[in-house]
Amino acid sequence: MNVEEEIQKLEEEIHRLGSLQPDGSYKVTFGVLFNDDRCANIFEALVGTLRAAKKRKIVSFPGELLLQGVHDKVEITLRPSPPPPQAAVSAAATS
Repeated sequence: MNVEEEIQKLEEEIHRLGSLQPDGSYKVTFGVLFNDDRCANIFEALVGTLRAAKKRKIVSFPGELLLQGVHDKVEITLRPSPPPPQAAVSAAATS
């Protein structure tokens, strides 16, 4: 699995384990992600996948590195999906 595929899987797992926020984002704590059996089976390097997703501005969390135990209560926020481009919506409606 390449980095993009791992980030996509991470998004799916945050949707599964996290809580939907009023702004459309999802929040989950690092401890919930790290200690989930399904995540443990999917991600060989969860921290590396989180860092790659943060670099791409897909998720946000304080600091650069999360460590088990020390950062279990740190919230990870998955940004809301962007709305579809208006031009594409208008074109589809007129077809």
